[in-house]
Amino acid sequence: RVVLGKVICCLQPSTVGMWRTRTSLRFSLSRIASYGVRFHSTSLAPVDRRRFRIKETASVVVIGGGAVGTSLAYHLAKGGVSDVVLLEKTELTAGSTWLAAGVTTFFNPGVNMKKFHYDSIKLYQQLEEETGQSVGLHCPGSIRLATTSERMTEFQYQMQRNNWHPNPQSLIGPTEIAGLCPILNMDGIVGGLYNPGDGHVDPYLLTQALAIGARKYGATIQTNCGVIGMKQLSSGEWQIDTNLGALKAKHVVNAAGFWAQEVGRMVGIELPLVALQHQYVVTDPVPELVALQREIPCLRDLDGSYALRQECNGLLVGPYENPEKVHLQEEWVESGVPPNFGKEMFDIDIDRIAHHLEMAAERIPSFANAGISQVICGPITYSPDSNAMVGLWQGLSNYWLACGFSYGIVQAGGAGKYLASWMINGEPPYQLIEVDAARYGSWTTKNYTAAKARESYGLNTSIVYPKEERSAGRPARVSGAYEAMKQRGAEFGFYSGWEQPNWFALPGDEKGYVPSFRRTNWFAPVGRESELVRERVGIIDLSPYGKLEVSGRGSVDFIDSMFANAVPEVGTTNISHMLTPRGRIYAEMTISRLVDDQFYLVTGQGSEQRDQRWLELHKPSDGDVTVVNVTDDYGCLGIAGPLSREVMASLTSTPMGNNDFPFLTFQKVSLGGIPVFAIRVSCTGELGWELHHASLHTRDLYEILLDAGKPFGIGDFGMYAMDSLRLERGIPLWGTELTIDATALEARLDSFIKLSKIANFVGKEALLKEEATGLSQELVFLTVDTTDTDPEGNEAIWLNDQVSFSCSLSPSFFLLPLSRSSLP
Repeated sequence: RVVLGKVICCLQPSTVGMWRTRTSLRFSLSRIASYGVRFHSTSLAPVDRRRFRIKETASVVVIGGGAVGTSLAYHLAKGGVSDVVLLEKTELTAGSTWLAAGVTTFFNPGVNMKKFHYDSIKLYQQLEEETGQSVGLHCPGSIRLATTSERMTEFQYQMQRNNWHPNPQSLIGPTEIAGLCPILNMDGIVGGLYNPGDGHVDPYLLTQALAIGARKYGATIQTNCGVIGMKQLSSGEWQIDTNLGALKAKHVVNAAGFWAQEVGRMVGIELPLVALQHQYVVTDPVPELVALQREIPCLRDLDGSYALRQECNGLLVGPYENPEKVHLQEEWVESGVPPNFGKEMFDIDIDRIAHHLEMAAERIPSFANAGISQVICGPITYSPDSNAMVGLWQGLSNYWLACGFSYGIVQAGGAGKYLASWMINGEPPYQLIEVDAARYGSWTTKNYTAAKARESYGLNTSIVYPKEERSAGRPARVSGAYEAMKQRGAEFGFYSGWEQPNWFALPGDEKGYVPSFRRTNWFAPVGRESELVRERVGIIDLSPYGKLEVSGRGSVDFIDSMFANAVPEVGTTNISHMLTPRGRIYAEMTISRLVDDQFYLVTGQGSEQRDQRWLELHKPSDGDVTVVNVTDDYGCLGIAGPLSREVMASLTSTPMGNNDFPFLTFQKVSLGGIPVFAIRVSCTGELGWELHHASLHTRDLYEILLDAGKPFGIGDFGMYAMDSLRLERGIPLWGTELTIDATALEARLDSFIKLSKIANFVGKEALLKEEATGLSQELVFLTVDTTDTDPEGNEAIWLNDQVSFSCSLSPSFFLLPLSRSSLP
């Protein structure tokens, strides 16, 4: 069978037989597995250079002609970027796009990722009118099925985080589900989550339409042009070598799909990506669908771990097998993708998905009685957390990523729009650190990547809980106090690779991670730890904080131009914010000025590469400023509480009084013989210090502090308690309340923003304009009455039966329009 030029596995119904019972289903599946697969070669054939001439220069070169690459070329060209060139080694769609099922959905459990999906579907809805090319878009809606009360609770949780989005979504009951999809066996179904705008698109036609649009706005698309090498010249330009010759470009984007690893290795980087085998089956026409004369909604039987949609008058069923059965293309990790692989498929392994197909047959009886016409087994790319890698790569100038998409078709339109906006305007258009390539680092080894990718794929349809912890590949990064804290009952959370205590289980407490949408075993211990810090003294591991050193002759002017606060005096520390050109909050740091031209910067967990990238992007080119990431070189323990001064004083001869050691100053002290760089600051809002030290001393310092603190009732506290404490004091934090979705003035950071200083820091012009015109929204603090559930962030707030603002940001802070900021 040939569909849109695809050569696929062909199985005649007479060969497969009819699926009538569980027994015959197993027999049919075993028969399928015995048949071979036909291949369509996409090897890079020799090209007559006399017939094809490649452009010699470009402003942006996009490598990869799948849905994501063509979307980016389209958005860049439409956004006014001239000389956009897309290079595809064979023909458009030759990769994961070729074999994709094309499902589109507004739904995503990540609140920021919903924007990706929304922008994609809205683009696909109008692309035919714009380009004249149909994309084969169908929008019959989709239903996520719930067969347990816990799954319905998850749907309710997702509803409260969706209402401030424009994405259409609602809860529906069994009667409405049966009406929308009459072919369902309704046994056990208790409800569903309905997205009326969902559906599917033809990946091949979509890619062609995006390519037509890109050309319409001036982009060049060069097929049969494989990239064989790349290097950055002394001018900063990239030289891209291809089988058709070389060209130079200011920017290069790696959108090469499952070849992204090979393209990355050309410039010396290793991407945390791995290809997985994904299978789906397509049936012959189903009489019940023919008789229905309308398209049924896409179905996601989450407890059965499969998705189903209508394909013409047949059914397409795509399961997600459990982690133990996931098949990784491990040989690709070591040896690379075979040069001639593109539209090929892997050998069918129906046993891996047989259980899920049997569950689909029970849920949709007409599927059990259908003949199988196609079985597809092809590669999809996964990162450790299943999210794509989008944005500027830290360490290489003007080298961008748009790869690692495990849901490439539904995200291609939104990803192209997002990245094009970032490249054109010099800042991300909205908060989306979930896909920022800088979230990974050297700690993402091949073994870690494989373990997490297997887990992420296999748990694709599992219930997504707040405070979720997944165990595969851990631990990846630990501080010197890890084992000691583990022995003392630490329950660790995962923070950008780091193991950091969330809370401590003491004797009598229930240990371990207990998933729930309500308060569980962590709640009482967190209350105990908060009381400890408020009344006595506690210690916390803050080693995952990012740490950067900025130095050089031009460092003072550089710091002044990058941060909105004044440059601290030597010997002092301040809280400062880096802003975007629109005045939005890019980062929050403490800056300690060691000497005239040397600064020590501390940022949040996992932000060190992202913040280093922003600094290096703006630093002067004359070499007078150096930015060094020293996160792994230094550990950090926090000590906080009204008795923290007494503990410190018992270990050092350095005077610790308030006049001797004021707030937001630092000193080099010796604590029990260990050299410590002590900064008097604490995110808890209580008296406290951050104790920075050489990482090899972390365990010794931890034990010294615990021993010295015994007379004062010292104890451990974790990140949950710190969050509770800071919220009680009204202290906002970057990444939750403070993001690029709000300006510094909207976030009420006025005391940290020095608009009167001479330096024209990044974002100053935008803030001055905003100050003159007035704010449209501002960050406020609300108290929420609750019993056994807590806001997790991004919930909608209702007032007079309407959602009263565009988004909420954390358990207690909300971004409210000024017209609503005075609530009754």
